[in-house]
Amino acid sequence: MEMKLTIRRVPTVVSNYQEDSPAAAGCGKNCLGDCCLPVSELPLYAFKANPAKLPSQEDAAPTKPLINLLLTEWENRMARGLFRYDVTACETKVIPGNLGFVAQLNEGRHLKKRPTEFRVDRVLQPFDPAKFNFTKVGQEEVLFQFENGATDESFFLESAPIPADRAPNVVAINVSPIEYGHVLLIPRVLDRLPQRIDQDSFLLALQMAAEAASPYFRLGYNSLGAFATINHLHFQAYYLSVPFPVEKAATQKIPLAEDNMKSGVNVSKLINYPVRGLVFEGGNTLNDLANVVSSACVWLQDNNVPYNVLVSDCGRRIFLFPQCYAEKQALGEVSQELLDTQVNPAVWEISGHIVLKRRNDYEEASETSAWKLLAEVSLSEERFEEVKAYIFSAAGLVQSDEEEVSEGEDTTYVPVPVAPLPITEGCLVLQ
Repeated sequence: MEMKLTIRRVPTVVSNYQEDSPAAAGCGKNCLGDCCLPVSELPLYAFKANPAKLPSQEDAAPTKPLINLLLTEWENRMARGLFRYDVTACETKVIPGNLGFVAQLNEGRHLKKRPTEFRVDRVLQPFDPAKFNFTKVGQEEVLFQFENGATDESFFLESAPIPADRAPNVVAINVSPIEYGHVLLIPRVLDRLPQRIDQDSFLLALQMAAEAASPYFRLGYNSLGAFATINHLHFQAYYLSVPFPVEKAATQKIPLAEDNMKSGVNVSKLINYPVRGLVFEGGNTLNDLANVVSSACVWLQDNNVPYNVLVSDCGRRIFLFPQCYAEKQALGEVSQELLDTQVNPAVWEISGHIVLKRRNDYEEASETSAWKLLAEVSLSEERFEEVKAYIFSAAGLVQSDEEEVSEGEDTTYVPVPVAPLPITEGCLVLQ
């Protein structure tokens, strides 16, 4: 039996800084570029982490959970009409089956979404200021700066100046959302970094997931060639109150040499899932986990292997998917049936949340059809093992001679522990 999902709206709360917006400065467009941002003030969420220069806490508001603040401010932008469509009106259902793929009907999204402006055969491409990038976004789309708080507690400022000595990290809405609370984390926006992961940016993504402290708030990353559409470094994130199918999939632990266990990071591979991938989890610190996974990502992008990343379980569990769908498309190896769906399988689709553009595809969606689409994304077993060996070498991991240990024999649904919803009304609820 299909499980229908509906969205219950969070009451909008308008902050003081939104009611009395300052006059535009710089170019007059109140953008995130060098002309406007350095002379602006934006809300600031300061997370608890290592020391860094930040404004004084004298006027800091009592700390709210990050997820509560983010969703409230996202709702505010919805009320102000900043999105291209109302994603809360989209039909969504859980498809019957062992994995519980989630299907959403979003007719016409591909016509309203910004088209890709970059080659799909190169993972690393130089930043091009002439093409769309996030410095051209209006500040009204920004929810807050996201910075290291230099204290043991998080805090929030409704208005804070932009640091003079470094480019700020900002969290902004995705104006073409695919789910409730869909936002973008843009590290060091004024540095105009191309879409490529490094250790610092990946650690920032893990810190955001940890600060949100909700198993239903995940971050994702798409490389160029794996359906990123903007060559300006960013992670995506949103709130979905059901487990992703990949989070329920069985895994097989890869035994590591004893020297590799100092960091506390464990590595497994997915089994009985349509896309081959690696799962990194644990770590003595977030920094340990970020070091290992970012090293793997750096090898992939330096060697032109497109990939997607899902940050799950409050930053404690990372799924890494090398993929080849765009390459198969270019070689004419994808069936016309799949091409006609106009689904580009990026991180959310690979994780099991599939956005469909045609009603017929939505109504006929099944675990079989989802599996058929995603199987085209996966590297072959031989190529996956080859890439895995290179990734291990780049990350300083050595596989031991022990046999791989199974952590799950099937893909039967196992309920994920659910903490009380951090917002008053809730988001997605099952009916």
